[in-house]
Amino acid sequence: MAITKELYRTIVKVVEDKVKDIRVTREEFAGLRQVVADLAQAQRRTEEKIGELAQAQKELAQAQIRTEGELRYLAREVGQLSKTIGFGLEDIAYVVLPSYLQRHFGIEVKDFKRKFFEVDGKIMEINLYAKAKKDGQPITILGEVKSRIYRREVERFKKAVIKRLPALKGEVVKVMFGYWIHPYATQLAQKEGIVTVASYER
Repeated sequence: MAITKELYRTIVKVVEDKVKDIRVTREEFAGLRQVVADLAQAQRRTEEKIGELAQAQKELAQAQIRTEGELRYLAREVGQLSKTIGFGLEDIAYVVLPSYLQRHFGIEVKDFKRKFFEVDGKIMEINLYAKAKKDGQPITILGEVKSRIYRREVERFKKAVIKRLPALKGEVVKVMFGYWIHPYATQLAQKEGIVTVASYER
């Protein structure tokens, strides 16, 4: 059977169409391969970033641990410094207060010392303790030394003195001594009968 020109053209067209389809499919497949390759590369970059983030988190956690340790050390050092400053301020109080109390209140004091009281079965300490005389009569001085004195320090001192009063006889003069005294603390102290003295006062 002979192939007519018309049949030949039809066959050629069908073949060309199939070849075009195959070419498109190959191009799409090649494009898909590129997309997959790009996705794989992006995933690798993401994994690298995740790894870097995990390392950064680990380093941050280690830095936080170091910081917490340094803060604890600093707190201990500040505590020790506070004690050192406290003792230094007490030494100043021992020198300043006798002449101040003599000049302003007519109180004769030889020296101050630390004193321990037993209150409700507990040992309590007071910074400034002295036996003194006022107008020839024996009195007791109870004092507290603080670097900075605010209202709350006055309140605490008042409560502490009240607990110690049963162990004392006669008149008690209450004194607070510090580098700096807030005006409101001075007002409250005056109301409670507490003498406040700053280290620079004479």
